[in-house]
Amino acid sequence: MIKKVIKKVALSISNSFSKLNKHNNKTTLLAMGSMLSKQQYSLLSNNINDYEFKIFSQFGDDGIIQFLIKNIEIKNEIFIEFGVEDYMESNTRFLMMNNNWTGFVMDGSEEAMNSLKNQNWYWQYCLTHKAVFIDQDNINGLLASTGFSNIGLLSIDIDGNDYHIFKKIDLSKLNPSIIIAEYNSIFGKTRQITVPYNKSFVRTQAHYSNLYFGASLPALNHAAIEKGYALIGCNKAGNNAYFIRKDLLNDKVKELPLEKAFIESKFRESRSKDYKLSYIAGEERLELIKGLDVLNVETNQLEKL
Repeated sequence: MIKKVIKKVALSISNSFSKLNKHNNKTTLLAMGSMLSKQQYSLLSNNINDYEFKIFSQFGDDGIIQFLIKNIEIKNEIFIEFGVEDYMESNTRFLMMNNNWTGFVMDGSEEAMNSLKNQNWYWQYCLTHKAVFIDQDNINGLLASTGFSNIGLLSIDIDGNDYHIFKKIDLSKLNPSIIIAEYNSIFGKTRQITVPYNKSFVRTQAHYSNLYFGASLPALNHAAIEKGYALIGCNKAGNNAYFIRKDLLNDKVKELPLEKAFIESKFRESRSKDYKLSYIAGEERLELIKGLDVLNVETNQLEKL
């Protein structure tokens, strides 16, 4: 009963700040987010989806992150996130503003990074940024340039070579407690596949539908296991996977079998050939990109969707 009441209150608050977000009322949004974060202490669930709420994240990831930092060891309150556009909607902005974490963000757009620097709140936080197109050749140098070690959170969302970059990253010094990686649920929950590596990959140019990008959850899980991380779940929207360093798992934060963790996305972001939203849903999305090349990360062989 208590759990249902808390969820009802949280939903009401979420609806309120969704409207406020349109008016960019940062102070009010942060106050509401802080309230939602504190309410999490009243929940006894081990399901990360029960803790979801959205302040600045695209979906409910702000809430998941708040739950995780309360329940696993964080050595240094530092994050790195790349693929942030102008950072207005991101996985770590609420973490920075609510919990005062230090961070480094990257995006391929110079314009987006300049927009971030011009925000009237930019000076209030220990946040650095860089405009750079990330590839396998530069990623480790970029991360090393931060001087960070034993960080709390790493978030990967570049709409393309996500698996290849994740695989390439040297985590020996960064050693993040939490890794968030975007997956493409259209690729399914059985095949360990990704788009083939292309240093210049741009999602909007790869296929008109905007659906041919990234990697399947099994592919990302394959890379995570190799690096000593365990899958603990995905957000309810079905686009972000959460991995925790295995030595940090506990009674509250547990590993989940991939079959239980996988969530299929339902948002309709497909485009027509004139790049207008076409709102294709369900299995029809896969039909749009069927026959395109994908790389099986287990066999290292090209296959067809």
